[in-house]
Amino acid sequence: MITFPDGTQVPPLGQGTWNMGDSPAARDSEIDALRTGIDLGLTVIDTAEMYGGGRSEELVGEAIAGRRDEVFLVSKVLPSNASRAGTVEACRASLRRLGTDRLDLYLLHWRGRHPLDETVDAFEELVADGSIRSWGVSNLDADELAELPDGCQTDQVLYNLTRRGPEFDLLPFASAKGMPVMAYSPVEQGRLLGNSALADVARDLGATPTQVALAWTMRSGSVLSIPKASTAAHVRENAAARELALSNEVLARLDAAFPAPSEPVPLEML
Repeated sequence: MITFPDGTQVPPLGQGTWNMGDSPAARDSEIDALRTGIDLGLTVIDTAEMYGGGRSEELVGEAIAGRRDEVFLVSKVLPSNASRAGTVEACRASLRRLGTDRLDLYLLHWRGRHPLDETVDAFEELVADGSIRSWGVSNLDADELAELPDGCQTDQVLYNLTRRGPEFDLLPFASAKGMPVMAYSPVEQGRLLGNSALADVARDLGATPTQVALAWTMRSGSVLSIPKASTAAHVRENAAARELALSNEVLARLDAAFPAPSEPVPLEML
């Protein structure tokens, strides 16, 4: 399990929803995928007001209807809305689209023009009135995390085999704070799946490249991986990654194919 600074524990593999809700033709399949994930224990569901202009949140709301208490629900406020008043208003709108009275975790999507302390003050106001249980950030580097007061639960960043920059300073900083990191696009939006070195490792393990890539992100016990899956079959494939153990030999092969950073790397975003 992944443990947040406030003691909350969640599974290390969840469900992302970027681009979900955009296609009416895919709606039933996407809802089925999210519900299948909940059935399989992938109970962290991550969304954002930005995704599809709120359509992703509406889709998630439909998928979790009647099952809200089974889910650890995460959404994000756009930086353009992240003033003190704007954050509160944005949260209320997200709750309406999600059909719930609370979020388990509310994140600043990335840093914008509004001061961080204004956004944090709004987060604390939302915690106090029960609209959110906790708060965190996304796409902030280690030096920016250092500006935050106590209370931040996580930083959601781009992290996968080809985007290992966070390992140099961000992951060590978060670990020292007892703060897990959320990894979005852990399979690089599918682009990793054509890598021959990853395919070779997967074949030797009797797994799929997706499963190896996901198991790699979860290897430390302090990273919560949130891949997107639009079909139930894809969700089942992802879920099986939890059972895949990567030996030191396998990790060395992956390090050779995807080297860790030897110097600071600017935080990347998609």
